[in-house]
Amino acid sequence: MSPLDSAINGGANRPRRLNGNGGVRKICIVVNSRANYARIKSVMRAVQRHNRLELQLVVGASALLYRYGNVVELIRADGFEPSAVVYSIVEGENPTTMAKSTGMGIIELSTQFENLQPDIVLTVADRFETMATAIAASYMNIPLAHTQGGEVTGSIDESVRHAITKLAHVHFPATELARDNVVRMGEDPTTVHLTGCPAIDLLVDNDLALNPDILNHGKGVGPSVDPGAPYLIVLQHPVTTEYGSGFDQVRETLDAVNRLGMQTVWLWPNVDAGSDDVSKGLRMFREKNPAANVHFYRNFAAEDYARLLNNAAGIVGNSSSALREGAFLGVPAVNVGTRQQGRERGPNVIDAGYNADAIETALRGQIAHGRYASSTLFGDGHSGQRVANILADAEISVQKRLAY
Repeated sequence: MSPLDSAINGGANRPRRLNGNGGVRKICIVVNSRANYARIKSVMRAVQRHNRLELQLVVGASALLYRYGNVVELIRADGFEPSAVVYSIVEGENPTTMAKSTGMGIIELSTQFENLQPDIVLTVADRFETMATAIAASYMNIPLAHTQGGEVTGSIDESVRHAITKLAHVHFPATELARDNVVRMGEDPTTVHLTGCPAIDLLVDNDLALNPDILNHGKGVGPSVDPGAPYLIVLQHPVTTEYGSGFDQVRETLDAVNRLGMQTVWLWPNVDAGSDDVSKGLRMFREKNPAANVHFYRNFAAEDYARLLNNAAGIVGNSSSALREGAFLGVPAVNVGTRQQGRERGPNVIDAGYNADAIETALRGQIAHGRYASSTLFGDGHSGQRVANILADAEISVQKRLAY
């Protein structure tokens, strides 16, 4: 063995036994958006309850902003007190501010990681805030755990997700194909753990009967929603690689939904580049169609959204929840455009382009079909505890190599 091999094998490349304080590992989970929280809440709860783990929680980015649902208040109401908050969103919702927000996230998160001294940082999925978390932790030699790696989609999310995989030291893919993709990217198979998606846990752990109070009583804007009658859910976010097209794209979906005439629950778009274009389309529609049967909301608590989805006649747009939670619940879904292009999906999903006629036809067919059989493609509802147990026991090296 050469001196270099000896130094590597005896030093940084040796798996680290992270004992934390008195054998308790500090797990720092970063939540930056409403989608982040739903995707990791069951893990947070499992870490909080684990006798060999200590939960550290950093909340930042759009999760702190009122117009994106003020998620931090939902987090506190659920009994999680943030260890730190990080303001990192640069106003503008365009590609330049998206890049700058990523940079701000790296700067602010580095400071918080220095203060908190976590044993492991856990980050979620594929957003620009997730990239900031991954860069800050990996450059600080803090082991990085990552959920939802290995999945295939459209937009910049595809590139970001795989870049984070190459920075991460422990992987929690949701599906068998995603696990295989992570291994094919050169990750050590012993670090890749098929756990399912923690978002499915919320569907198993909670009563999904619809509470009418979540829809009315001064919430959102638009006509009252009758929870006893069929309704649609719409979530359509900007596609960052198609920046400048969001206004025209959302108008096609608005036209299709309006033609259908069914009462509709429409959630505001996320903070990605192009959000202003989508929001402009929604505001103009409201002004020109005051009698339309569409009610707009900023956000729902994760459990309330699960209940809303479970009782919906269908869901349309480009949110991964239609493919992920929708598959488990069997909710008829119409996936619009390219944002989820290539992502695994159950039989409940059909695709449509940015065309009102195609979207309307697809919606009518899906609603007429009714509920699909449940699919456990993305998990069986026990992911959070699996992730927590692995975080407690895994041996981790911060020195990475291609495994082939």
